[in-house]
Amino acid sequence: MLTKLLKYSIFVNMKPNISIIVSTYNSPEWLQKVIWGFSVQTFQEFELIIADDGSTLETQALIKKMQEETTFPIIHVWHEDNGFQKTKILNRALDKCTSNYVIMTDGDCIPMPNFVETHLNLREEKRFLSGGYHKLSMDLSKLISKDAILSKRCFDVKWLIANGMKDSFKNNKITATGFKSKILNAITPTTPSWNGHNSSGWLSDILAVNGFDERMEYGGEDRELGERLENYGIKGKQIRYSTSCLHLDHARGYVNEKALALNKEIRKQTLENKAIWTNYGIKKASL
Repeated sequence: MLTKLLKYSIFVNMKPNISIIVSTYNSPEWLQKVIWGFSVQTFQEFELIIADDGSTLETQALIKKMQEETTFPIIHVWHEDNGFQKTKILNRALDKCTSNYVIMTDGDCIPMPNFVETHLNLREEKRFLSGGYHKLSMDLSKLISKDAILSKRCFDVKWLIANGMKDSFKNNKITATGFKSKILNAITPTTPSWNGHNSSGWLSDILAVNGFDERMEYGGEDRELGERLENYGIKGKQIRYSTSCLHLDHARGYVNEKALALNKEIRKQTLENKAIWTNYGIKKASL
């Protein structure tokens, strides 16, 4: 308890350089691996905000346990489970940020050790950063242990291949550094977009477009925020080969065809109208 009190007394006297928002829903095993990933970051002056879309007490217990073990503060933001409401809980998490720069990722994405430092070093005014992820099989996702993360073995492409990952060009998202990563970022045909697994931007810019559109469920809800940022003059910058995360496998039972159609229409209107603001975001308009 004394260690915890000392940690938080130090933290309240300093403002974190970065706020990190991690979304989660009833995946405590994966979330724990993600938090271990943040414990081995090369840059540690951040706060971790867990945006919890209605998980059960098992996730709450895990977060309390990890709050005792980590050297950085973990803030748990939760609302009741009422279906896929990721956009709503992310907006609530944004309200808890105490720094002026925000990284967003998911509770199934173990960050590379340079993840936070890279976002910090590459941030620019009038830009948001669009990073990458590397999908793992379910077997490999389960195999990654606490020791594999804390020792950083699981970030070694040779270890991953030895344990079942295919050897492919995509592995450059794990291995590329320096000039090579810059070249790959420049030539990739993938357009930079705001994505839920690995993106960052200035809090003031995100608030200027009113955060996430809370009408949206799964399917492009992150990208729509990025499209409004682009309309506002905040251009995406590709960093998918500069830092990545290991994407743990999972089922996607929340996919909803009706919601996908609504999301598609909202994004269409955002693009056609060059919208920078949503009336269904952090601030609610009287409609």
